[in-house]
Amino acid sequence: MTGAAGGRRPNLTLPPAACDAHCHVFGPASLFPYAQDRRYTPEDAPKDALMGLHDRLGLQRAVIVQASCHGTDNRAMLDCLRHDPARFRGVAIVDDMITEAEVANMHAAGVRGVRFNFVRHLGGAPDMAVFGTVLDRITPLGWHVVLHLDAPDIAALAPMIADLRLTAVIDHMGRCPAALGVEQPPFRALLELARLSHVWIKVSGAERIAEPPFTTALPFAQALMAAAPDRVMWGTDFPHPNLKHAIDEADLVDLLAGYGDVAALRRLLVHNPARLYDFPQCET
Repeated sequence: MTGAAGGRRPNLTLPPAACDAHCHVFGPASLFPYAQDRRYTPEDAPKDALMGLHDRLGLQRAVIVQASCHGTDNRAMLDCLRHDPARFRGVAIVDDMITEAEVANMHAAGVRGVRFNFVRHLGGAPDMAVFGTVLDRITPLGWHVVLHLDAPDIAALAPMIADLRLTAVIDHMGRCPAALGVEQPPFRALLELARLSHVWIKVSGAERIAEPPFTTALPFAQALMAAAPDRVMWGTDFPHPNLKHAIDEADLVDLLAGYGDVAALRRLLVHNPARLYDFPQCET
C-alpha cells in the first residue's frame, strides 16, 4: 500500500464528479476484523486513508468493492458508504444465507452489486449453486455481479457469462498479461464478451497486468474502450492488495491520458459509473 496522504498530485486534471469505480477499505482490524479463512492479511486501509487519496487525486466519487480478506462481513464497506452516502456506493460479498431483508438494507446503504472471485490464488471458482442463488436474490433490485477472473479461465467461463440475465462487470481487464499482447486468446475472448450489451469491463489494473511504467497496458484499455465505450469504468484498486511493486496512484491517473480523448474519459470516469451506480448525472 502507498501512503494516501503522501505522494504527488497527478498531472492530469480529472473531470468533475470523476469516480474511482474500484477501490477497497480494509479494517481497521480493531473495529472490523479480517475473515478467519482469508488468503492474505492486508495492512489496514480505512476510509480516512481512502478519502485522503481521493482528495489528492481529484476523485469525487467511489465504489467500495468488498475484498476477500473481509469475506462476507461487509461492515467496513458499509461503514464507509454510510459515512458519505452522496460520495460512495458499494459492491458486497455475500453467500446464499443472505436474506431479502439484508439485501434491502444493503441497497438502502448504497450497495449495487455483489462480487465473486474466480481467481485461483483467492480460492478459485465459487460454489455455482451458491452463485445462482445469490444472483436470483439480487436481480429484483437491479444489482449486478462483479466477476474477478484469471485470464486463462475467460474462454471457459465465457458461455456462462454470456448467458447471465443481469449485468456482469469483469474486473481489471480480465487480468490478461500485457506481455502476451492483445492477440492472446484470453483477451480476444474478453473482447467478444465486451461486445455483449450486459457485460461491462473495468479498465483498471494496469499495474496488475503490466510492469512499471504500465504503458504496455494501454493497447488493452484502448481496445476495450473501443469495443464498449458506454460500458467501461476505471478504478485505482487502492490499496493494491497482493501487488509486489509499490504504487503511486498519481501514475495510474496520468496513464489515463493514453486511454482516450476528453469525451472518452468523461464517459469512463463520470457518465458510465453514474449510470451503473445511481450517482446523479453531470451535464459536463
